[in-house]
Amino acid sequence: MDRLCILAEDDGPEALPPTGMALEEPNGLLAAGGSLRPEWLLAAYRRGIFPWFASGQPILWWSPDPRAILVPGEFRCSRSLGKRLRRADFELRLDSAFSEVVRACATVPRREPGTWITRSMTSAYQALHALGHAHSVEAWQEGELVGGLYGVCLGGVFFGESMFSRQTDASKAALAGLVELCQTHHIELIDCQMQNPHLESLGSKMVPRRTFEGLLERWCREEGSRWPVGNPIAISGRVVQNPRG
Repeated sequence: MDRLCILAEDDGPEALPPTGMALEEPNGLLAAGGSLRPEWLLAAYRRGIFPWFASGQPILWWSPDPRAILVPGEFRCSRSLGKRLRRADFELRLDSAFSEVVRACATVPRREPGTWITRSMTSAYQALHALGHAHSVEAWQEGELVGGLYGVCLGGVFFGESMFSRQTDASKAALAGLVELCQTHHIELIDCQMQNPHLESLGSKMVPRRTFEGLLERWCREEGSRWPVGNPIAISGRVVQNPRG
């Protein structure tokens, strides 16, 4: 841990060290401290760095090697999920309940105890949402939010943060909707951060950090993002109105 960079809150995001300085154990831990202000988060994402820490810990910044990614065209849609999407079991919406999705990701029971989505993290991503950088894809049933995901979109890259489900396949349906949106609007890459069996079953794969950063250089350089704003779009055959417009 003697190589871990310690950042001050009044530093600028340029104080984040090169990703090659990240620790091997725990894999990818790069720095501690700093700020969750929007300029920090945006600068970090563009370099392939993300915050992840538990309540009571300082802000911890990560850049794991290898990195989990999902290429939209490589998404694996199971036969059962495909049937549910064709039956329109879920109504998919964009950005209509961003705060509720973040809150659900923090509170829906999981196999592992605790949550890393602290109050400070919640406030930080709400600020990014207000600026048009953070977004949600939601699965609804009979007017009830039953699943969804949220993340940050910069250029042609969607940086996934978390997902939740209150009904079988609800979060998978939201991910399928995200994949469809990515393919339609030329968002080339979904960052999954760290691999797990669930993501792997849906088509995510591991790539070296250098490869991932090369993809960011290619698709994350442009200002703004390719996320659709202001016009109705179709997801899984249904028209979705983006309320941010």
